[in-house]
Amino acid sequence: MESARKPRVKICCIQSVDEAWMAVQTGAAALGLVSAMPSGPGVISEEEIYQIATQVPPGVSTFLLTSKQSTTEIIAQQKRCCVNTIQIVDVLREGEYQDFRDELPGIKVVQVVHVTGPESVTEAVDLSQKVDAILLDSGNPNLAIKEIGGTGRTHNWLLSKTIREKVACPVYLAGGLKPGNIADAFATVAPFGLDICSGVRTDGKLDQQKLKSFFDEINKVVHL
Repeated sequence: MESARKPRVKICCIQSVDEAWMAVQTGAAALGLVSAMPSGPGVISEEEIYQIATQVPPGVSTFLLTSKQSTTEIIAQQKRCCVNTIQIVDVLREGEYQDFRDELPGIKVVQVVHVTGPESVTEAVDLSQKVDAILLDSGNPNLAIKEIGGTGRTHNWLLSKTIREKVACPVYLAGGLKPGNIADAFATVAPFGLDICSGVRTDGKLDQQKLKSFFDEINKVVHL
C-alpha cells in the first residue's frame, strides 16, 4: 500500500487554554471553539474563545463554531473572538458568503454539511464554490431541537467519499471518529482533514491517552 498523505487534524470542543496546548503539543493543527448552540457539547463563552484564540501559537487554526445564520452577526462575533477561521454549522439565511471576504480579509470560512442523504451531495457541491473548505458532519438541522454538531455518531461515509470526489475545496470529516475507526474512515473517504471531539474525551474532558492513541492510529494509516 502506498504511503498516504497525513490528514490535518482538528480537535474540537476545546474548553480551556490548557486543553488547547495539550491538543497542539500532541499534534493538532486546528482547534474547534464552540459558541452558543441549540444542542451539543463543548459550548464556552465568547470571552473564553477569545482567551484561547489569542494564546495558541502561530500556524494553528482556531475555528469559531457558530450557529448564527446572518453574515452581519457572524462577522461581529469573529471580531469579538479573534479567531482565524469561521465554521458555520447551520444554513446561512441572511447575507452572502462574499460578505466575509469583503469584511474579514484573510479569515477562512468553513461550511458544515450534515450528511443525511444523497441531497447532501448536491448541497456540498454548491457550497464548495463559495467557501474555503467543507466539513462533513452527522447532525440533523431539521429536528425541532437542531442537531448541528457533537453527536458522536458516524454517517454514511460513502456519501462523504462522493462529496470529496466531486468538490475542489478541502474536505474535513467529522462525526463519531475515534482511534478504533480512523483507518476505515481515512481509507473510505480520504479527507483533507479529520475532526474529532467526543472520541478523545473522558467525562467531557480532553484525555491525554485517548488523544495520543488517536494520533498513533493516524501515523499508522499514513505509514510514518
